[in-house]
Amino acid sequence: MEEQTAGLKDTAHEPGVEARLLSINVGQAQQLDIGSPGSGLQVESAIRKRSISTANGPSNDAAPVEVGRLGLAGDEQADLSVHGGLDKAVYLYPVEHYEWWRQRRIEAGLPEAEASLVFGALGENLTTQGVFEKDLWIGDVLVIGDVALRVEAPRTPCFKLNAVMGYRRAVRHMFMSGFAGVYLSVANPGLIRAGSSIALVPGRRQESINAMLEWRRGRAFREP
Repeated sequence: MEEQTAGLKDTAHEPGVEARLLSINVGQAQQLDIGSPGSGLQVESAIRKRSISTANGPSNDAAPVEVGRLGLAGDEQADLSVHGGLDKAVYLYPVEHYEWWRQRRIEAGLPEAEASLVFGALGENLTTQGVFEKDLWIGDVLVIGDVALRVEAPRTPCFKLNAVMGYRRAVRHMFMSGFAGVYLSVANPGLIRAGSSIALVPGRRQESINAMLEWRRGRAFREP
């Protein structure tokens, strides 16, 4: 597989696709296995998220969720150096990248890889449709109902991604593909609900998420 461009065409932005929130996901800090089976190597992490409000289930599944300055009600972060705090309060990930990751897991020979990924599989708080990293700039604002979320940075994955995706090259694949998702700060707290539309309010547009991802991809390509 040519890692520099692998999968980029697989998730092309289709014109006319409405930007909307598909699922809201939270997780609690717990022990995460990071070594080989039986090694006993564990770290505390809240990367495993579960959907608490979804647009695809019965209407009563799309429950409202409170968003505060430090993130979603019921969500925890174990390591504030990589997620959490005011600038990384909420993590958004496009559902359009899910199939690409499923294919990478199949290539890695994981026995359960044929199954579709569930919402929150990448550790994201918000699973979205029609919102792409390449279209976002630092300072852009995503408006969901009364809640305003400011785009801050693309995700910098750590070794925990390898653990939840089930194979050791997942971190490198996120760097090389650019399918990183984005961290958001909370400009205006309130309630959000799965199924809501997402409006993009452009900021000053001086630094793009795509430029940051290209720089990271070049750096990762030079590393062994």
